[in-house]
Parts: sequence; structure tokens; C-alpha cells
Amino acid sequence: MKKIELDEIDRHILFELQRDGRMTNVELARRVNISAPPCLRRVRRLEDLGIIKGFSVHIAAERLGWPISFYALVGLVSQKGTVLESFEHEIGAWPETRECHMIRGGEDFLLRLIARDVEHQNQLTRNLIDHPSVARVQSFQTIRTSCDRSGIPFEL
Repeated sequence: MKKIELDEIDRHILFELQRDGRMTNVELARRVNISAPPCLRRVRRLEDLGIIKGFSVHIAAERLGWPISFYALVGLVSQKGTVLESFEHEIGAWPETRECHMIRGGEDFLLRLIARDVEHQNQLTRNLIDHPSVARVQSFQTIRTSCDRSGIPFEL
């Protein structure tokens, strides 16, 4: 994938939106020192280029009854493209799946899932183990998260 070159204003826009995606276009324009109409055009251009993939909110899952976060390393019985894609599609549809990464190394996928309680976590793990395409599952429950960032580091 070709790297897209951005000017200083575009990088500043991304830096500010990454810090606070809720600000108004007028506030964003003020922070990057341009007027509102060209600021909005730039944001839309960054969206059209696929650099800004969307806007979201970071929710404290534990405050809403989802206190368990865990990772699962999953090895499949086959690395045929159809098997990999089918598993990826199916697991990605689970509401508890927060991340699904095809990985290189000892296993095929690294998943991050959330659960309501230990019983729910165990059921999700059993569902993975019982999946017809799965050969191995190793799970790791998160004890504490000291760093949870999205986005990228910017040098302005």
C-alpha cells in the first residue's frame, strides 16, 4: 500500500482530531489556524482518501457489564484461503469480538474478546475450541491495561 504524503496542516488536523474527535469544525479550524470551509474540505478529503476511517467513542466496557477482556491465539486446521476467510468472517460477526488479526508465527489468528463474566468467557473459549476449523486455542485474560491507544504518533 502506497504511503500518502500529507502537508503540515493535514497532519495537524489529524493530530487534533485524534486527541478530540468531538470538536466542531470551527474549533478544529481555529486550532490548526485556517478558516472553517477549507478545514472541512481537508477533513472530507482525508476521509475520501481513507486516512480518516471514522469517528468513534471510547466506552468503559466494565462500567456497562463487560469487565473481562481476553486474548485468544487460534491455530486452524488448514491455512487454505477459504478456511481462513470463513473463520475470519464468522468470528468477526460475534458481538464479543473486539479485534481479529491474522498473524504470522506460531498460530493463525489473535483475537481480543470481551465477556460479561468468567462463565461467559469460558463459553466463548469453548465455542472457539469446538469450531470445526480450529485446531488449537490458547487464551490470556487481561489483568490490567496500563496503555490503550489508538491512532498513530504525530510529530508536528
